[in-house]
Amino acid sequence: MSFFNSIGRSMTRAPRNAKRSPTPTSATFPPDQQPQQQQPKGAQSGPPQAQKPLYLCSPFVEAALVKGNFKTIVMLPKYVDIMEWVAVNRLRYNILLELFDFYTNLNEFYGVLTEFCTQQNCPTMSAGTTLNYTWINQDRKHVHLPAPTYIDYVMTWVQNMLDDDNVFPTKSGQDFPPSFPSTVKHIYRQLLRVFAHIYHAHYAQILHLRSEPHFNSLFAHFLAFGGEFELLEMKDLRGSSSAPVGVGSLWERWKGMGILGG
Repeated sequence: MSFFNSIGRSMTRAPRNAKRSPTPTSATFPPDQQPQQQQPKGAQSGPPQAQKPLYLCSPFVEAALVKGNFKTIVMLPKYVDIMEWVAVNRLRYNILLELFDFYTNLNEFYGVLTEFCTQQNCPTMSAGTTLNYTWINQDRKHVHLPAPTYIDYVMTWVQNMLDDDNVFPTKSGQDFPPSFPSTVKHIYRQLLRVFAHIYHAHYAQILHLRSEPHFNSLFAHFLAFGGEFELLEMKDLRGSSSAPVGVGSLWERWKGMGILGG
């Protein structure tokens, strides 16, 4: 079942919001026409405070195709024993299908952002104000890559994994390899990084395309599914104190709102 079909069947639809104009951001104005904030009289000047990311601001943080708890669409069917699912590979086939949907939908979203995600605009794979992901090359060394190069490597690698019948069997009766859990977690980690970069560097473009309900819903589904089946590591979602992942704050916000189960 595809992502958009599954959420439509499992949750109540959100009321359609009134049409709004594109959200003004720094990209809306030429450099010499940036709006200036007036400082109160008598206020002392100090270091500029970090601006709150748009994806954490209302109404964008609440934007979604549907209303409700995304955990309800990823839970095991009622009265089904999880060990039974594992024993007959049904759970793993379900994970494979969802993984394919996440990859396909994320790849389509990124496809419309490629003109903005360039080596000039995104010289590193940034996902926070102090976080830049590195790629491990053939010499097992961590190297910094421009975001479009990094994402191209990720998407090509994931596609090759999904197409490899030895990694993800598709024939009835064929067992999954023992490496299945670690492979899925590795794929999930890399897809999370692509989500994190888009939210950090390109959410303004998502807003101008008026696609934030779709993108938020896709990411919430991704987080809920990863949490339900232990595919997400909290250290990957939150980062470290010195280099936090931007979307870690979004995860916390959605948890508090009950979107991810509370």
